[in-house]
Order: sequence, then structure tokens, then C-alpha cells
Amino acid sequence: MQKTSIYSFLLLLFTLAATAQAPKKPTASEIYHNLQKLNFVGSALYIAAHPDDENTRLISYLVNDVHANTAYLSITRGDGGQNLIGPELRELLGVIRTQELLEARKTDGGQQFFTRANDFGYSKNPDETFEFWKKEDVLSDVVMTIRKFKPDIIVNRFDHRSPGSTHGHHTASAMLSLEGFDLANDATKFPESANEHGTWKPQRLFFNTSYWFYGSKEKFEKADKSDHVKVEIGNYFPSLGLSNGEIASLSRSMHKSQGFGSTGSRGSETEYLEILKGSKPSDNNLFEGINTNWSRLEGGNEIAAILKPLEENFNFENPSQMLPQLLEAYPLVSNLKDKHWRAIKLAQLKQLILDCGGIFLEAVSEENTINPNDNFNVTVEAVNRGGNSVALKSIKNANGKALWNTTESLPFNNKKNIELTLRSEKNTPPYSSPYWLNEKGTVGMYAAPKKLIGLGETPVFEQLIFELQFGNTVIPFTKDIIYKFNDPVKGEVYRPLEILPKVTASIPEKVLIFADNSSRNVSVIVRAGKDNISGNVSLKYPEGWKIEPSQQNFELSRKGETKTFSFKVTPPNNQSEGYLQTIINAENETFDKELVLIDYDHIPYQSVLLPSEAKVAKIDIQKKGQSIGYINGAGDAIPESLKQIGYSVTTINPSNISEQSLKGFDAIVVGIRAYNVVSDLAFAQPILNKYVENGGTMIVQYNTSHDLVTKDLAPYSLKLSRDRVTDEFSDVKFLSPKHPVMNTPNKITQADFEGWVQERGLYFPDEWAKEFTPILGMKDSGEAQTKGSLLVAKYGKGHYIYTGLSFFRELPAGVPGAFRIFANMLSIGK
Repeated sequence: MQKTSIYSFLLLLFTLAATAQAPKKPTASEIYHNLQKLNFVGSALYIAAHPDDENTRLISYLVNDVHANTAYLSITRGDGGQNLIGPELRELLGVIRTQELLEARKTDGGQQFFTRANDFGYSKNPDETFEFWKKEDVLSDVVMTIRKFKPDIIVNRFDHRSPGSTHGHHTASAMLSLEGFDLANDATKFPESANEHGTWKPQRLFFNTSYWFYGSKEKFEKADKSDHVKVEIGNYFPSLGLSNGEIASLSRSMHKSQGFGSTGSRGSETEYLEILKGSKPSDNNLFEGINTNWSRLEGGNEIAAILKPLEENFNFENPSQMLPQLLEAYPLVSNLKDKHWRAIKLAQLKQLILDCGGIFLEAVSEENTINPNDNFNVTVEAVNRGGNSVALKSIKNANGKALWNTTESLPFNNKKNIELTLRSEKNTPPYSSPYWLNEKGTVGMYAAPKKLIGLGETPVFEQLIFELQFGNTVIPFTKDIIYKFNDPVKGEVYRPLEILPKVTASIPEKVLIFADNSSRNVSVIVRAGKDNISGNVSLKYPEGWKIEPSQQNFELSRKGETKTFSFKVTPPNNQSEGYLQTIINAENETFDKELVLIDYDHIPYQSVLLPSEAKVAKIDIQKKGQSIGYINGAGDAIPESLKQIGYSVTTINPSNISEQSLKGFDAIVVGIRAYNVVSDLAFAQPILNKYVENGGTMIVQYNTSHDLVTKDLAPYSLKLSRDRVTDEFSDVKFLSPKHPVMNTPNKITQADFEGWVQERGLYFPDEWAKEFTPILGMKDSGEAQTKGSLLVAKYGKGHYIYTGLSFFRELPAGVPGAFRIFANMLSIGK
């Protein structure tokens, strides 16, 4: 089945594929609010770098107060951030943060778009950023978004004129927006998107400034604001029962992986926007001088004559009374010559027709996953809960083929169920996994099919078209086929219907460290994506390694069933790195993907397909000590990594720490940001200090200086800063080359700092007591050397170590040198 029609429809509307949550069933007040949006013909685009950069207050204001068609363009998906809710990092964190943004937009009413830029981690200036991003490619995505979305106004979150004052991604996003503002109207620039979407000239470009950009409220109050627009965004919406600040906080609180839960605000609030391009509005109306009425469109006056009175005389007790007028407007909106606004307004009008008519349409699959070219059963539910006459004329698939073609009236509140058998055919891309992960990209850029660039997620493949007849008017409504079930605790749970491979495999341990020449048994888990599948599984391996047996046969009788196979892996004699990759042969096809499931309550269930592989490394590594106590922080995989090199790791409950409970541990390791998120550490710190004094080793990994649960996180004075080294290839100077942590039991050399990922480290201390010995010096280009990345102090009989080195990234990535340095820290004093 060719899916071009689905893509064209979705891309034309510039909408996002529906995430499978419970369908909205709007109240009369929400229907009125949506009618106001229908009668506003204007658009605004907000642009910044990451998920959580957007100003939800201003976006909510534009959507819910101005009623503008509003979207946020996030240059990246936030892959380089930290995760406060689970272990996912990099690509998987990007999937989570993408969905959090989509949920935020559902909350405030906006739309969400992206570019292909990969959030590779912190950068200090835009020059460094563009070393990883392909500027022309990202700029082409920005220009394409402007041409497709056609905003009247664009708002930048960050200042393009202050490189080095904030994250390089931030400044880069503003620079890209500034260039894109002009280039979008030049047909000679990026002609492919100009041919497809036409050129576009936005009317105004703003910088959404605040006192943050001036350094303080006092400086901001004294600043010249003659080129600023002052906007009141603290309004209350009686039809919604919420203030703008309350909606904005609900939206921002969707960024849970970054810890951005927000409390709603009420009362007057002000936003300032500096005009960068275009004329400054004289009355603080961002759309002043821009026609945002139906008269903007040829044929729009006739539509306004029908729809504006509905808004002015809205019947909150019975919105269904305006259905005849909505149906009268339908052919007029359908015949608008402006294709862009026709698509937007037709979608809004059709949703109002369903909502006012009280019509519920749903298509539910019996299964939550299917395979390409698979038959599956669907139950259709159609209910007319309004008092108007309506008939279900037909049900078609996405290509227009009739699946049910018997016109039947839908009596009032009388549910109609229809059973259908459908066939899912080959799609491009073939699976429902996030499209930007299907092909291998670069450190700074994702690969994506041209037709999908900009979309928040992979479009839904399986849809039905319901043709409803209202008198002489027939209107098609497209609905995604979904899956739902009843949970005894949560009740009705919705999930997307996903197309996934017939079989997948995974190697549970993503990094396999071999500290000597001994063989290890490596597990491979094969998972059935359909009933009754058989085949064989083997491992592809680097040169010099040995795998036994060469392949193993499997038979799985039930979808979702798994079976674990063990392969004997023998490393070479010399130091070596590479990857093990699973290869499955079944039903005359080859499969090489791992299925990763992401299940958090605040975002839709996600099925992510990644290459099924694990890094293997033969490392020359020695260690002392055996038993490690680990205090979890904001989430990392350090314990699993330490087990890889033979340590016994026990998780310590901070609330149960006592002198007795710490006895027997050779070292205590504290997870990342623990002193930011674990309040019990404020009370446990004296006990931990005593443990060190009595001869123990304590290693504290990075924390941010903001919101520490205690400032006394060390037995001596220690002040954290925002110092960081973002260049993972930067030179490292050995400040104390004879110190034991550099020599015992492993001799640390410059080779141990090769192959690091994303960064050297972050939030280094910049002041410390004389008892600390700085071990390493490092810096980014053009900056002064930092000395706080690794500090060691003798305290009593033991050792206290503070490190901002990004071990939480390096160890899970299998960086050999990081393992050797960490082993030395654990071994100190032994």
C-alpha cells in the first residue's frame, strides 16, 4: 500500500501524528475557545534550541489569548541533556524529550517542529556548535519550516548578538532564525523547499528578552526599551477556568526528565519583545497592521458572515445548535484558493463539526503491534451523541479503498460497532520507530527522509477515513487506528498501533569490558514480534575475537515471547575495541534491530528500534578493593559499569546510612547530582565524613551549584562553579603526575583520555581548601585552564575525591581510559 497520500495530507496540514492517548472530548467552553481560533487568521512561530527552552507563557498567550496558529521550532530534540526520571541518555533521552515537547504543546495548544540537528552536548559558543551541526542543512530546515508554516511573526528566545554568554546552541538558534527570516522569501535559496512550499516573508522578528539577558532586574529596569513591545500575558480565561500562567505551568511541567515542574501563576505578568526586523507595533499588539480576519483570504468575507456571529452569540448550553452554520461554511472553506489556510481552517472546522455534533468515532485494533504485510482486526465505534441527523456513509482505508460501504443513519446515542479486517502493507520507513533514528547520522546531525524533516514523530501508518453525511453534505474524517486496554488501576489505557519487525534481539549488557584474557558468556535475548516464528541467531564480531557457537536456532510460539541464548566470547591478547552485533535469519529475511520500550505515564508509550549491538573492549586494567557502596543520584549507569570490571556494588539507601551500615565497603561512590536531589544527604554527610576519617574512600561525582541540599558536601571547604570543558578532545595536563591516583594500580597516560564522548566534564569546583590536590588541568579553546575536574584530599585515614569528569557518560560508552582512572580512584589507599 502506497502511503504517499498519508504523508502529503499530514505534511500539508503541518500537523503531528497523534500520540495514542485518550481522545479529547471538549466541553462547551472548549468548543467556544476553538471557535475563536477558527476565526483568527494569523500565525506565530517561536524558535529556540532545545526542549524546555520555549517560553510557555508567551506560547500559551499567543494560542489562548490572541488565538493565533502558533508553533515552537526546537532546533534539537535535547539528546545531550541529563535525565532525572530514568537511565535513558542520548538518542533515547531525545525520544523522551521529543514526546515531552509534544505533550507540552497539547497542553498549551501549540504545534511542535524540529530540525535535524543533534544535541551533541554543551557548547560555549555558536562557532563550536557549527563545528558539529551542518549549518547549511540546519538553516535549510529552518527556512523550510518558515515556508511551510508561514508565520506572520517570529519570536526568538535567545539573543543572536551575544555569543559566549550562554549555551552555543542557544545563540546559534537565534542566528539561524535571523538568517532564515530573510532567506525564506528568496526563491534562489534552498530552491527545493521554495518549489514545494513557495516563498514566504514574515512581517516581524522579535527577541523575547527579559532581565535574565541583562544580568539583573535592576539593570533591566534602567535599560532603554524604546524598541521593546510590552505584552500583558497574565490574563484569565473564564471559558477555560485557567489563567495564562496556569496553562503555561502545566505545559512546562511536561518537561519532567529535566526537572522543570512548575507552579501555576495568577495575576498580571509582562513579557518584553525587542523588535529585530519589521515595524514596531505602536499599541503592543504583536499582529498590529497584519490582517488576521477572514477578509485576508479571497472568499473569506462570506465565511466570516457565517462564523463570526456564532462566536458573538455562542450558545454555551447547546453548542450543537450551530452545526447547520458550520455545515454551511464547510464548502466555502473547502474551496478557499489559499491552499495553506484552506488546510488549516478545514481541519479546525471539521473538528468543530464533530464536537458540536457530539459525534464520537474510534477505530481500535485487537493488537498493539503488527508486522508489515500483516492482517489485523479492527473494531469501529461510531456514536451520535447530539440531536442532529447524521449518517455513516462509508469507511475507507488511507488510499480511499472502501472497506464498508453501507449508508446507515446514526440514531441519537445509539452506539454502532463495525468489525473490519485490514492489511498493513510495506511503508517507508517500514516501522513505527522514531524516523530520525532509522539511519546512522553524525555527532551533530540526524539523517531523515526529506518528506519527514521537521515532524515531531513518525506519522501514523494505519488510518481510516469515515465519510459522514449531514443532509446533502458528505465530509471525510480521518482517524488513526489505535490500541487500548483496561488496566485495573489506571482504567482505560490508550497506546499507538505500531508496526514492528517480526523478530528482534538484544544484548542486555551494552558495554562488555574484558580486564584479562578470560572468556565470558554473553547473553542474547531474542523476542518474537509475531506468533510462531523460528530461525537462527548469530553474532558479528571484531577481528581477533572469538565467538562460540557460530549460530543458534530458535523457535518462539507466541508474540512477545523471549528466549535467551548464551555465546562464549573470547577476547584477543592485545587491547582491542569493537562491537558485537546480532544477526537473525527468519522467514527468508534478516533482522538486526533491538526493540527498546519507553513507558512513562506523562508521555505516550514508545517503541524504539535501534541497532542490536554491544561494545566490547579488552582493557589493560588492574584494581584493588572489591566491595563498593553506591548512593544513587539523578540517575546513571555507573554501578553496572563497575560490575563489568569485577566490583561488587551495593546500592545504599541514604535514609538508612549509619556508621555500622558503611562498614565493610572499600569505597563509597555518590551518583551524579545526588546533592541536588537527595535531601537525606544533608543529614548523612557527617556519617560519610566519619567513614572517610576511619579509612574509607569516598568519591563524589558532579553536582550543580544551584539548589544543593547542603553546602557541606565535603569534609573541607569546596565551592562548585559552572566551569566545564565541552571539547572531549581537549588536551589534558597532569598537574600531579606522581600522585597515587595517577599511578596505582594503573599508570595513567595521555592515551587514557582518547576516545572520550560528548565532553571532558562539567560543573568543576573553582575554589577548594588547601587539603585538596588538583590532579588534572584542562580547558576549551581560548579559555583559561581549569584545575577542578579531579580533586583528592586525605582526611583522617581515608580519602575524599570530588570529580566533575563525566564518568556517567564515559563508562557506559566503554571508554577504556575512564575505566582505568575510576579503578585508580576506587583503589586509592588500598
